Amino acid sequence: MLLKFEDPKLLTDAINIISELVQEVRIKVNKHGLSITAIDPANVALVMFKIPESAFSDFNVGDEDLGVNLLDLKSILGRASAGSKLIIQKEENKLKIEILGKVKRTFGLSLIKIDAEEKQSPSLEFSSKVEISSDALAESIDDASIVADSCTIQTLKDPATFIIEAKGPLNSSRVDFSGDECKISGKESAKYSLEYLQKFMKGKKLTDKVLLQFATDYPCKLDFKASNFELAFILAPRVEND
Repeated sequence: MLLKFEDPKLLTDAINIISELVQEVRIKVNKHGLSITAIDPANVALVMFKIPESAFSDFNVGDEDLGVNLLDLKSILGRASAGSKLIIQKEENKLKIEILGKVKRTFGLSLIKIDAEEKQSPSLEFSSKVEISSDALAESIDDASIVADSCTIQTLKDPATFIIEAKGPLNSSRVDFSGDECKISGKESAKYSLEYLQKFMKGKKLTDKVLLQFATDYPCKLDFKASNFELAFILAPRVEND
């Protein structure tokens, strides 16, 4: 197996984000590219990450299932500076990771056994969708986190409106977006954990748009997507008795 990135920043940023949710994952590599599907220890959030074969400058693989400690991988990738190239090869029970910059850095990362059941992307149908600036959504979620630990997201029709609202014991926060600021469809309302949403919104480093999909008393999905990657999160709704 040999993978080569001309610019490892995408992989580095994605691993940094995913490692805040899970520490050990299976990285699957096949003819289609590289992918990660994992659920957090609390069984509240699912993360899915894909890089297609076309995003690599060199891609020579079979079917690989690589158990990796993400914190260790994150530390290694953090040694890559701007302009570096990255080469990853499998050698027996390790990954050989080369960072090629002004000097050549070589790391060996031990592969680990993942006992948890392999996760699959669930089939979900959403009745509300909002395509919005990732910075604007992140700021609204940060606003809500000042006053509470969960927020209600809502879409309305006539006129199309997207609302993020949080209410604490004493204080509250509300942000209203019109159809001029984002693309809105559906009429739904649901409540979600702000701690998880804040972690997800670190995906704004990867793309300036995010697609939010949800339904009443139903999981929500956030998609950060471009031609060379897809990073998605699914979050269970918060119950009203919290």
